[in-house]
Amino acid sequence: MSLDIFLADEAATLRFGEDMALAFKRGDYVALEGDLGAGKSTFSRALIRAIADDAYLEVPSPTFTLVQLYDLRIPVAHFDLYRIADAAEIDELGFDEALSDGICLVEWPDKGAGALPAEGITLTFVHEGDGRRVAIDAPAPALARIRRALAIRAFLDGRGYGNAARRHLTGDASVRAYEHIEAGGKRYVLMDSPRQPPGPILAHGKYYQQIAHIAEDVKPFIAIGKYLVSRGLCAPAIYEMDIEQGILLIEDLGNDGVLDENGAPIAERYRESAACLAQMHGQAFSRDLPVAGDIVHRVPDFDRDAMQIEVSLLTDWYVPWKCGTPASDDERRDYVAIWDALIASLASAEHNLLLRDFHSPNIIWRPDADGTDRVGIIDFQDAMIGPSAYDLASLVQDARVDIPDELADNLLEHYLSLRGRDSGFDRERFSRDWHVMAAQRNCKLVGLWVRLMQRDGKPSYMRHMPRTLRNLQRALSHPDLAPLRAWCEKAGILATES
Repeated sequence: MSLDIFLADEAATLRFGEDMALAFKRGDYVALEGDLGAGKSTFSRALIRAIADDAYLEVPSPTFTLVQLYDLRIPVAHFDLYRIADAAEIDELGFDEALSDGICLVEWPDKGAGALPAEGITLTFVHEGDGRRVAIDAPAPALARIRRALAIRAFLDGRGYGNAARRHLTGDASVRAYEHIEAGGKRYVLMDSPRQPPGPILAHGKYYQQIAHIAEDVKPFIAIGKYLVSRGLCAPAIYEMDIEQGILLIEDLGNDGVLDENGAPIAERYRESAACLAQMHGQAFSRDLPVAGDIVHRVPDFDRDAMQIEVSLLTDWYVPWKCGTPASDDERRDYVAIWDALIASLASAEHNLLLRDFHSPNIIWRPDADGTDRVGIIDFQDAMIGPSAYDLASLVQDARVDIPDELADNLLEHYLSLRGRDSGFDRERFSRDWHVMAAQRNCKLVGLWVRLMQRDGKPSYMRHMPRTLRNLQRALSHPDLAPLRAWCEKAGILATES
C-alpha cells in the first residue's frame, strides 16, 4: 500500500521527521531512497532528535561509520550502505539485533539487496521545485500508523498550530496515546484516541468493550470532564476537538503526580485525592451529560454484566497462567455464583459517578492551586454509575504503588470522616461495600496483567501482580467475602490460612 506527500521546504521535511517519530515503532525497517541531497539525512536527523526530545542532539552522517546507534526511548540504528562492498557485511553491522530492539533507518538500501527484510517501510525522496515529494510504501498496519500521524498534523495545521512541535508523552494499556504539543510558547496535551475496533462477540451479541462499558470514542471524555468541573473538581480544559477522528487538544495540567522521586506515595497528595472523591460523592449525580451541540453522553451503569465480564478475567487468564490448566466448569460455575450474590448485595449500596481508574497514573498534583483544586484528574472516559466505594478502593489500593497499611487506613478514615458530614451516609455499610469493590477490582486486575502479557505483548504490567494479590488478600478479609476467599484458596490463587 502507498501514500504520496509533498514537502514544500526544509521546515516541512523536519516536521515530517517529527511526525514519523510518533508513527514508527520497535521492529520497523525503514528504507530511505533518493538521490544525494534529496532529504534522507535531513529527515533522519529530525526523526532521531524528536525521539530523543533533544533539538541539539548531535546526529552525524553514518557515511563513513556505516552505522550510528542511538539509545533512546525507542533505540534507533541509522545505516548508510553506500560504501559496503557486499550485502553480507550487513550481518557484521548488527542489523538483525538492532531491528529486534528498535527502528532501523537504512540509506542506500539497494546495496543490501538480499540481506535486508523483504517487507518494510520505504520512503522515496524526489526533488520537486523548491521542495521534495515523498512516496511512502508500507504494509497496511504501518501505513495506518503513518496516516494517523499525518492526520494529527493536519488537525493541528487546520486549527492554527502549524508550527507545533510534537513529542511523545505516553501510551496506556488501550489504543490511546498522548503527545506534548509546543506551540506559540505554550504547551498542550494531545489525546490520540481513535475509535476502538470491535472485538469478538462474547455474550448477548456484544463484545468486551460494550459489556464492560469501555469508551469507544472521545465523547465520554468530553462529557465527563465538563461534569467534573461543574462539581468543583479539576479536569483539563479542551481547546480543540475532532470527535469523528478522536483527536483532542487539551490543557496540560503539569508534570507533578502523587508519588515522590522514589515512587513512594506522598501522603498529603493521596489525602487530598480522597477528599476529591468525598466532594464528588457527596453531590447528586447526573446521568445524561452534554458533549457538544446536541450530542449527549448517557453514563452507563456498572451493572451485573460489566462486573462479571471483568472478574471473569481471573478465570479466563490468571487461573490458566497460575495453575497450568484452565479453570474447570465447576470452578467457573461456583465463581460466577459467588459474584452474582455479591453483585446482588450491592443493589442497596450508595451509587454515584465512579471514575474507574482513580489512582496514581491519572492524578496530577497542582501545587499552585488550593484545596481539592490541587488534584487534577485525567483518564476518566470509562466512568460509570455504580457503588461509590469503587473509586476509593482504586485509590487506597493503588494498582501501581505500594501503599503502607498505615497510610491506607488513614485514607479510608479521612474519606469516611468527610462523608460523615453528609446526611444519610452509612459508614459501616460503605466500609463493607469498599471490600466488595476492592475484591472486584483486584480479581479483574490479576487477569488483566496476564492478558496484557500474553495477548497484547506488554509483559511490564506483570510487575504489579504481587501487589495486586496482596490487595486482594486484604479485600477478602471482610466476613461477607468468606465464600470468595474460600474459592480463591481452593483454586490455589491465595495461600490458605495456617
